[in-house]
Amino acid sequence: MVRKIPRRLSEISLRDLLFVALPSLLLLAAGFWAAAQFIRPAPPRQIILSSGGEGGAYQRFAARYKEVLARYDIELVEKPSAGSLENLQRLRDEKFEVDAGFIQGGTARADANDSLASLGSLYYEPLWIFYRADLAHGVAGGALDRLGQLKGRRIAVGARGSGTYKLALELLEANGVAEAPTQLIETGGVGVVEALQQGKVDAAFVVGPTQSAAVWLLLFSDGVRLMSLSHAEAYARLFPHLTKLTLPRGGIDLMRDMPPQDVSLVSPMATLVVREDIHPALVDLLLQAASEVHGDAGLFQKAGEFPRPARVDFPISSEAERYYKSGKPFLQRYLPFWAATLIDRLVVMLVPLIALLIPILKFAPALYGWRVRSRIFKRYGEMKFIEAEVELEPNRHTREEWLARLDRIEADVNRMQTPLPFSDMLYNLRGHIGLVREAIQRKTCARLSD
Repeated sequence: MVRKIPRRLSEISLRDLLFVALPSLLLLAAGFWAAAQFIRPAPPRQIILSSGGEGGAYQRFAARYKEVLARYDIELVEKPSAGSLENLQRLRDEKFEVDAGFIQGGTARADANDSLASLGSLYYEPLWIFYRADLAHGVAGGALDRLGQLKGRRIAVGARGSGTYKLALELLEANGVAEAPTQLIETGGVGVVEALQQGKVDAAFVVGPTQSAAVWLLLFSDGVRLMSLSHAEAYARLFPHLTKLTLPRGGIDLMRDMPPQDVSLVSPMATLVVREDIHPALVDLLLQAASEVHGDAGLFQKAGEFPRPARVDFPISSEAERYYKSGKPFLQRYLPFWAATLIDRLVVMLVPLIALLIPILKFAPALYGWRVRSRIFKRYGEMKFIEAEVELEPNRHTREEWLARLDRIEADVNRMQTPLPFSDMLYNLRGHIGLVREAIQRKTCARLSD
C-alpha cells in the first residue's frame, strides 16, 4: 500500500498559496472593476428616429432604414414630425425619448449646451419651386426664374417647424418678397400638390429628393412649372449651407424630354443627427444603413458619394469619423452583429486584465518561493544566534540547555510544511542543525575539560 506524502512535504503550501493568490485576485478584481467603468452596456434593441411629415422623404427613408436594421435584430421606432426644426427640438429636449433625427442643413446651429453630433451628409435635398404656368404669361422668356417675380402671390412655404419653411422664409426675405402683399401659406407635403393644381396657391416651395411624392407629382402635373433659378449661384455664395445643382435636360423622363432644358436649383444637405449618448454600435449600424440607402447613383450624385463626413451644422461624431476612415468594424465583417459587439466588449475587459496578469504571473511564483524560503531562513537565523552565543559565552548555559534550544528549532523544522520543490533546502537545514549540535558539544566539552 502506497503511503501518502506527509503533509509537511506536500507539493504546495496552501497557506503560502493563499498569501500570494488572494492579493493577486484582489488586484485582478480591482482591474476588472476599473475596466468595467469604461465599457458601455450592450446596445439596446431599438433606435427611436424622429423622421418627418406624412408621405415625405424622411418617412420614406426611415422605412428603408427600418428594413436594414431589422436584419441586425434592431427595431427602428419612427416618430413622425413636422420636419427638421421639430426633429431638432426633440433632440435637444432631454425629456423627449429619441435617439436620432433627420435634419436639413442650414436649419440649425450648434449650441454651446448641445450634446448632439452629426453622422455626416446623407444626400442633396434640392429646393423645388413650382408655380402655376399662367403666372408666366407676358413674362419675357415665358418662364419665371427669379423669386422677386412671386411678390404679392400666394406661396406655400411648408409646414411651420419644417426645414422647407425656414429655407423658404430665408430666401424670400433676401428677395424682399416675404412681406405683404405676399401671402405665405403654411402648408407642405402632398397637400401642396392639390393646392397648386386647384389654384389655392400660386407657387409652392418643396424640399426633398427627386423621388419625393410631392416633387414627383408636381413634375408631372398639368399647368404647373418648375422654376429655374437664375440666382442659384448667388444663393450658393450668400448661404454657405446651399449648393448649386443642375437638373439636366431629360433627367426626369428622356422620352418626354422632361425637363425640356437644364434647370438650376439650390440644395441644402440632409444629415442624420444623434445624441452623443447613443451607443457606438448603433452609430455603426445607422451608417451602414445610410450607406445602403443613400449610396446609389442619382441625378445629383455619383455612386458611393454619400454618406460622407461633411460637417453640417453639428460636429461629426467620433464614432462616425472612425467609420468613414475604417469602414465597418472588423469583427462585424465576419460575425453576426451581436456576437461582434459582445467580443468588442470582452476585449475592453480583457486588455487591462491581461496587462495585470502578466506581471502577476511573473512575480507571484517569486513571492510564493520567498514565503517558503523565509521560514527556512528564519530557522537559519535562530541557529546563527545560538552558534554565535556558544562561541562567545559557552558557559552561559549547560550543554543540556544549549541542546534543548536547538531541539526546539529542530522540532519546528520537522513540523514545517515545505513543498517538494523546496525539500532540498529543508534537508540542508536539518544537516546544518546537526553541525550546530556538534559545535555545541565541542564547545561544552572543551569547557568541562578546562
